[in-house]
Amino acid sequence: MGRPSKPAPTGGILRGEEDAQQASFLELFFDLVLVFALIGVIGRMVPDLLSDNVGVRWLALLYTVVLVLPLLWLWTTTAYITSRFDYRNGWIQLLVLVSAFGLLIMATSLYEFEQRGASFAVVYVLLHIGRPLLLRPLLREHEEVRALYTRLAIWASVSGVIWLAGAVMRGNYRLALWLIAITVDMVVARLGWPVPGMHRAPTSAWAMASSRHLPERYQQLLLIALGETVLSIGLTYANHPATLAATTALVITFLSSVLMWRIYFYRAGQVLAEAVEMSSNKAAAGGIVGVAHVLMVLGITATAAGSEIVLAHPQGPSVPAWLMVILGGPAVFLFGRSRLERVVFNRLAVRRLVGIAALVLLAPPLFFGPPLLAAIVAAVVLLGVAVADARRAAGRPPEAPSPSA
Repeated sequence: MGRPSKPAPTGGILRGEEDAQQASFLELFFDLVLVFALIGVIGRMVPDLLSDNVGVRWLALLYTVVLVLPLLWLWTTTAYITSRFDYRNGWIQLLVLVSAFGLLIMATSLYEFEQRGASFAVVYVLLHIGRPLLLRPLLREHEEVRALYTRLAIWASVSGVIWLAGAVMRGNYRLALWLIAITVDMVVARLGWPVPGMHRAPTSAWAMASSRHLPERYQQLLLIALGETVLSIGLTYANHPATLAATTALVITFLSSVLMWRIYFYRAGQVLAEAVEMSSNKAAAGGIVGVAHVLMVLGITATAAGSEIVLAHPQGPSVPAWLMVILGGPAVFLFGRSRLERVVFNRLAVRRLVGIAALVLLAPPLFFGPPLLAAIVAAVVLLGVAVADARRAAGRPPEAPSPSA
């Protein structure tokens, strides 16, 4: 890791044009912890979805959003740190390792959530306040970036009060407060963490010389989420009898993961870095890219939960909450992917919107069928989108990005 340097002014702490754009091994190590965290969310979500209590099932969907978004926001803010700063700096390496350990603590709290759920919020708040405060002394020669992290620490303190208030609550009160807190975090980040009386200079990490690093990190985030789906369903299948229905569910889940990978990378995901580089407003493009990937990861996580439900009850009657994850997961993924299409090619992703419409229209009749049938239908819709993409590209040279001016 290297010995941390003294917190004195360091002109070389920011990334330069000559720095490597690919993820460092330390960032990949951090990603491994995220895999464990996402699996923890699925483990927290599925038992509630399988509950006989209808209210508990629907609350499980809200809890999934409230738990996944902080994990993804921690990953995002860490990716911004490693994109903005030189990953060889000892203090930056220390920040990434501390963030990885904090993410690990947050993930372990998911398995005994009623007893240990408070630690989820406490660690989250400590990281989002502590990291900017640690960075400030290192940025005396970079006043604009220093001011950015000052504003971030102020807003992290504001939302932190709400997070900690939820930590001492239980049940629906905790859920409501945390939903407000993560909304505050996302909204103020989108607005650039405004603080009255403090000047906001354009300091987006997307506009830096190392901006190609962030698209690659988001590509890796998608692969992490897809890998988590395969790992989760594989572990569940290993603990179930290898019946024909269970094996079919395994095949369908793997096929759906492959199709989501194909839909993402062809072609917008493949040329994402080039599109951001060509954009006249990299900060705005980067903001949309971030939201699109969060939506896609949420969709993939819901799809993984739906796959576990199909394995547990492949032939039983369906319930609305189950259909929400089995069909809603792919729909949310396609919506996020359509936002990416707008950034990379500046066009409406008609094929993805048709796929979303098909999933919505097929939901009511699928209520009368088994969960396995719903999973098969979702996979067929994804296959239709992938085939439509392939037919459009057949016989043509690879499409170049054409972001909006």
